[in-house]
Amino acid sequence: MSHSSDDALLPLEAVRPATSAKDTKGAPVPAPEDPVARVAVDSPLPHLDRLFDYLIPASLHETAQPGVRVRVRFAGKLVDGFLLERVAASEHEGKLTPLERVVSPEQVLTPEIAGLARAVADRYAGTLTDVLRLAVPPRHAKAEAEGLKEAEVSKGTGVPQVAGVSKARISKEAGAPKEAGVPQGAGVPERAGVRKEAEVRKEAGPPDRPEPATPQATTPHAVTPHAVTPGSATPGSATPGSATPGSATPGSATPGSGVPGSAIPKAVGQVGEGKAAGASQAEGSALERVASSGAGSSEAGSTQAASPEPSRKPAGGKAGRVGEVVAEASAWDAYPAGASFLGALRDGRAPRAVWSALPGAKGWAGAVAEAVRATLDGGRGAVVVVPDGKDVALADAAFARLLGPGRHVALTADLGPAERYRRWLKVLRGQVRAVVGTRAAMFAPVTGLGLVAIWDDGDDLHAERLAPYPHAREVLGLRAHRAGAGMLIGGYARTAEATQLVAAGWARPIVAARTTIRSLAPRVHPAGEDAELAKDQAARQARLPSIAWRALRHGLESGPVLVQVPRRGYLPSLACQHCRTPARCALPPTKTAVREPQAEVPLAEPAPLCHGPLALRGGHAAPYCRWCGRVDADWRCASCGSPRLRAVVTGARRTAEELGRAFPSVPVRTSGRDGVLATVPGTRALVVSTPGAEPVADGGYAAAVLLDGWALLGRADLRAGEETVRRWMNAAALLRPAAELVVLGDAALPAVQALLRWDPVTHAERELGDRAELGFPPAVRMATLTGVASAVRQMLDEVRLPADAQVLGPVPVDEAGQERAMIRVRRAGGAALAAALKGASGVRAARKTPDVVRVSVDPLDLI
Repeated sequence: MSHSSDDALLPLEAVRPATSAKDTKGAPVPAPEDPVARVAVDSPLPHLDRLFDYLIPASLHETAQPGVRVRVRFAGKLVDGFLLERVAASEHEGKLTPLERVVSPEQVLTPEIAGLARAVADRYAGTLTDVLRLAVPPRHAKAEAEGLKEAEVSKGTGVPQVAGVSKARISKEAGAPKEAGVPQGAGVPERAGVRKEAEVRKEAGPPDRPEPATPQATTPHAVTPHAVTPGSATPGSATPGSATPGSATPGSATPGSGVPGSAIPKAVGQVGEGKAAGASQAEGSALERVASSGAGSSEAGSTQAASPEPSRKPAGGKAGRVGEVVAEASAWDAYPAGASFLGALRDGRAPRAVWSALPGAKGWAGAVAEAVRATLDGGRGAVVVVPDGKDVALADAAFARLLGPGRHVALTADLGPAERYRRWLKVLRGQVRAVVGTRAAMFAPVTGLGLVAIWDDGDDLHAERLAPYPHAREVLGLRAHRAGAGMLIGGYARTAEATQLVAAGWARPIVAARTTIRSLAPRVHPAGEDAELAKDQAARQARLPSIAWRALRHGLESGPVLVQVPRRGYLPSLACQHCRTPARCALPPTKTAVREPQAEVPLAEPAPLCHGPLALRGGHAAPYCRWCGRVDADWRCASCGSPRLRAVVTGARRTAEELGRAFPSVPVRTSGRDGVLATVPGTRALVVSTPGAEPVADGGYAAAVLLDGWALLGRADLRAGEETVRRWMNAAALLRPAAELVVLGDAALPAVQALLRWDPVTHAERELGDRAELGFPPAVRMATLTGVASAVRQMLDEVRLPADAQVLGPVPVDEAGQERAMIRVRRAGGAALAAALKGASGVRAARKTPDVVRVSVDPLDLI
């Protein structure tokens, strides 16, 4: 290349070659625009739960976009993190540490999910990092690259514009030049929230109704981040317990300007609709503030660029002859408010409802699929969370049948890391806008969210086992409030938490008429009725009274029969046949600590024993210990010396064995821990199942027997009655209309009465009233501190609790020295309690206290 003579007159800087990523002194050259990255570093320490500033080198300017995974140097180590925001300058006056590298240019953390994660962490006194581990699955590089190639092949016009991935990334991996001449918007549509709202509004045309205020997508931007200086031992200069990013409490980012209410006429239905108005930050959650809000309505945005082609079929009908629309039966026709609920979803509004599903083997998946289809027809996405894989399979089949192929994905843990990440990327990139899955799907990054739904919210599988232990119902409620989406809480029974939402006015009930319920509900016969006791005097002590045998015989004449057994296994609990003393293991522990030699020989001490409970795996097996796993064939009772055993609790496998001998010509199928059946044919069979594993029978079950009601009702649990009603109704709903159902329980018990009348609403309202009187959730907010006795007591002395907080305990919880204390506050003080506990945990972490105290907000196992 030749230079003109005028080049000699130019300054030396003008003809100097382009600078590299580092200047002559070795310092990195910052990015030309917004060179400061605010990063959420992967650290479990609560006192480091804030954003840190890093310098973006010029070489990472194109790929270091908000939402990508990055590697940074933190306290002298390379750790992972998420880039949440880019800004022009940092408040830190010192030198910033540069980003080491961008793991992947895929923007896996959307602004909506980042803000939701911050709100969930504040709600449950946890850290942002812990919630992000639950929200964003681990990266699978091969699946990520496959998604880019599929997007390119599907379009066939150069390089596609994949939502969440920069053009430079696609050009680099696909082998195409950067300037391929692809028009803007070609390929997969951009993800909602990437384009400006004005552009979306311009493409969609003038709105039919006032647009809501844009929701605050990322709460972490509202705080002052902390800079990371090179070589610092502890990044940041803030003291423990300082303000964390995202100072707004959960739900404080009000999606719209309206207040809770209903835009549906009261004469049409009872579906609650709207968004909560901005309330005080101290109340912590939108679900807790709605009771004090006024009436009104608001509407969610409707147009999204990434939505699939809406159905051209008329709503509520199907195409017949030319010019004719044939009415299509809907599962929601049986509910007075069903049509208004679907209409609100189809019109882009945000209805919130608690749905009591009908029994009669109609199923629930079809009704949920219709709600999802109405949401998709309105141009928005949907997230559906169910308890387990069996329910996912049922919903997946219903969605595929009603929505068509390619319009939804199912997310479960058993898919494997590659397939699960591949499906998750389809949702992230806007290729699919309907998701169904287990509790991890509550964080699915659906674009233009219009509906969140949870089925059977009383199932304990909806509670996360990892810190900060969030519940899917609460997370979806926060998400619906922040995104301005509708919410559907469905189930055959009703929880006290769902009843609280109805009582507060945040949601409206969807319940069928009593005449419809009576026509579909089974005929329930308690085994302890006076008439039956008069016929069979031994029915009070018998495990299977004569009324249960009659129901089994009559039901097998026309189809399958369900038998629900509360306990799994064969004989999980044994006792002495003579004195009824529980059978305990008399063998020594498998391993003991070696004692140091002592000068003086101590007095003879009795050898320690295992003392674990004994059980039987089969009819011809010797008893074994459920703790140490060894067989104790020479067991004798420590009280009377008898070697004979009796069963205290009978498991599902022993029940199946007994029924197989009683009905030798009938096949017996089991569904439980060893193998869960999703469906069974409608032929004659005995199906023995544990609660929650009941398979769906073709055409419904002809009869059912619910065994050992005392085992469910007699548990030392705050939710024993509610859980019993839920398990019984889930099994009874699988029966044919007016089929015979025998429950082994006293007819005077409230749980049995709720099943007799098929009235879960009254039972839930009574349960809520009892808890409010006694001061238990959901009427109040509660937190538990569990750990070593000294650590729990020290934390109680140091934490700054709200003024109205009540401390209960601590009390021992096991023989290892663990103790638990409970702290109770009013619902309005839940956010203050969570902030106080998180601050106390941060102080302990900063001191490097060895004993860890587990903090759990509103746990399921209070008693």
